[in-house]
Amino acid sequence: MTPAARVAAAIDILDRILGGAPAEQALTTWARGSRFAGSKDRAAIRDLVFDSLRRKRSRAHLGGAMTGRGLMIGALREDQRDPDDVFSGIGYAPSPLSEQVRQLPGAPPTEAVRLDCPEWLEGQLRDSLGADFAPVLEALRQRAPVYLRVNTLKADVATAQAALAEAGIVTQRNDLASTALEVTSGARAVSASQAYKDGLVELQDAASQAVVEALGPLGQSDRILDYCAGGGGKTLALAALSGAPVAAHDAHARRMGDLPGRAKRAGARISLVDQPESLWDLVLIDVPCSGSGAWRRQPDAKWRLTEADLQGLRQTQAAIMDRVAALVAPTGRLAYATCSILDAENGAQVGAFLERHPDWLATKSLRLLPTQGGDGFFVTILTR
Repeated sequence: MTPAARVAAAIDILDRILGGAPAEQALTTWARGSRFAGSKDRAAIRDLVFDSLRRKRSRAHLGGAMTGRGLMIGALREDQRDPDDVFSGIGYAPSPLSEQVRQLPGAPPTEAVRLDCPEWLEGQLRDSLGADFAPVLEALRQRAPVYLRVNTLKADVATAQAALAEAGIVTQRNDLASTALEVTSGARAVSASQAYKDGLVELQDAASQAVVEALGPLGQSDRILDYCAGGGGKTLALAALSGAPVAAHDAHARRMGDLPGRAKRAGARISLVDQPESLWDLVLIDVPCSGSGAWRRQPDAKWRLTEADLQGLRQTQAAIMDRVAALVAPTGRLAYATCSILDAENGAQVGAFLERHPDWLATKSLRLLPTQGGDGFFVTILTR
C-alpha cells in the first residue's frame, strides 16, 4: 500500500470508531475485509489510528472536523506536512482538500484542546494533578513504551537481558521497579522470543511492577489473594516477589482464562478461586477504574468515559473495598490500587473508606504518573 492509501484506510477505520465501534473491533473488521494489506501495512495503519485517537481533539482542530478525514488532515499538519501531498485523489489516495479546509486552522487551540483533554474532565484533572496537569496530559498524547518484567522465579535481570539480546531485542533497565526492562528495539519480536516462551519475562508496565514491589516484603508463608486479578499480570508478579502460592479471583472469571497457562510458563503457583473465603495476610484489589493513567495504551477509552461511568466506577470501588475488608486477617494488609490519575478514584476513595471504617488506617501510599515513564498508578496499603 502507498502512504496515501494507508491514510485512506485510517480514515475509514477512524470513522467507524467515531461512529461507536471499539477501536480494536474496527481495526479487526477492516483487516478481515482487506486481505491485500500486508503485516507492515496493518502495523502502520494501526499506528496512524491510535496516534490520532491519542490526539483526537488537537488533530480535529487542525483538520477542521471531528471525522476520520479531519483527524488525518490534522495529523499531517501536526507533522508540518502539506496535506495536499497526500490528499490528491490519485489512485487510492483520499480526495483533494477544499479551499475552505486549506485555510484552516483559524484561531489557536485552547490548552485543553492542545493537550487532548476531555472537556468534561478538565476540572477534575486540573484539581487532581495540579502543576503536573500539562506534563501528564502531554505524556498521555505519546505512545507508551514497551516494558517487560523479569520473572525472578526463573532468571535474574542480566540473564533475561542476554536471552532477549539473542533474539535481537534490546532492553534497558528502568528505575521504577527492580525487575523492569524497557524494550528499546525489537518490541514486535518479544512474544515469539525464546526468553518469553520459557517464562523468563512477561509483558508488564513498569509502574504496574512498582505497585507490586510496594507491597513487599512478602514471604513464602504469606497467604496472598489478588481479588481483581483480570489477566493476572500482578498475580504473577506477586508470586515471583513472594515465592508463595497466590490465589486469584475476578468477578468475571473468563478474564482469567489465560492465567493457568501463563502461570505454568512462569513456574508460578497460582490457584483460581470462585468465592474467596477465610482470612488472608495480603489482599490486593486492583479495582475497576477509569484507566486514565493508561490512556496512551487505550486512547479510545479516554473519549468513551462519561460522567455517569465514573460515578458508577466509584460506587463499584467503594463496594469492593467494603466487601474485601472482611477477608483480611487481623494483622493483614489490604492494598487498594488503580491505574487512574483522578483523585476521585484514589485519595478521595481511600479517605471515604477510612470514614466508613474508623478501625482501619492507611500506612503507605504511592502515586506514579506517566511523566515518570510508566503508566499512571496509585496504591494505598491499609491495616487495622
